[in-house]
Amino acid sequence: MYRREDLNYTSIENMRNKLKRLRSCADEHGIITALAIDHRTNLAQALAVARGSHEEVSASDLGTFKRLVTRILSPYASAVLLDPEYGLDALAVRHPSTGVILAYERSGYSANGRYEPPEVIPDYSVRRLVEVGAQAIKVLLHYNPFDSPDINRVKQAYVERIGAECQALEVPFFLEPLVYPGKEIAEEDAELNFAQAKPTYVVLTVAEFGQPRYGVDVLKVEWPIVPTYTAGLRSCRASTPAYSREEAIELLRAVGIAASKPLVYLSAGYSAATVCELLELTAEAGVPFCGMVCGRALWQEGISLYAREGSAALERWLAQEGVATLQTIARVLHRCATPWWQLLPSG
Repeated sequence: MYRREDLNYTSIENMRNKLKRLRSCADEHGIITALAIDHRTNLAQALAVARGSHEEVSASDLGTFKRLVTRILSPYASAVLLDPEYGLDALAVRHPSTGVILAYERSGYSANGRYEPPEVIPDYSVRRLVEVGAQAIKVLLHYNPFDSPDINRVKQAYVERIGAECQALEVPFFLEPLVYPGKEIAEEDAELNFAQAKPTYVVLTVAEFGQPRYGVDVLKVEWPIVPTYTAGLRSCRASTPAYSREEAIELLRAVGIAASKPLVYLSAGYSAATVCELLELTAEAGVPFCGMVCGRALWQEGISLYAREGSAALERWLAQEGVATLQTIARVLHRCATPWWQLLPSG
């Protein structure tokens, strides 16, 4: 659980500045309900597939999609997560009370990290992100706690540098570690094997990057369980589940115990129904978390409409389906999440 002694502030004033910025990313109840539209490579690929085209999607196309999603959905979110490469124009159309989190990592580096170490966007720094409107910084990191120490040292040092940069500028640092399987996962029944191993991966990763040396303020984490492999959930599709519902609750608790930083969950492309089911299960497990960052669950179905029929079709769909989905998730969050000020020290 979050411990006061783990807070990584060098001064009271630094703490106040960080908390002020964190407050801007939450609602009046202290819950973070963030809209994520910082997708780049995968969004471009999805648009190209929806059009049945091998042509490269233009920067203008990506920017238009992000502006539409931001304009229509941001009034119902406490913050919006965008990228500085294609998303800055969307800042001008966000709701005035919606906070701004900007992504710092370069999109598209290798998921296994063996050949391409993680990189930040080369022509940005935390200072420059703040100058264009960031109230918090987000970095995604692919990580396997059982990978080669040589690989993981590079990734750990990378996070330390970003943490120090955020610390110097008094900006909250949201780290999004995504775990992936390595050679330790047997190829036969690899999906089931990874589902069984994933809770351990997530626990070790959360424990690692909660250390003060990394300067992380909020961990944007995956659920340690795979819902399609969790018996007793409506989302379960596996003939051979990886864990029972009771085991899943214990695995969620293990992450809560390992966490020494506030947690927000990511939607991971799950449907809204699955996201709500997982939020409720996490609350039942008694794991304190202060919100979630939700992306594809809110707008993924609009990609094909935008690709085939254009902006007006996407706008209509977002105003109906996108808003309704975000409101549904927000209602569940307000039943299940804990205000951030109960997870951070006072003052």
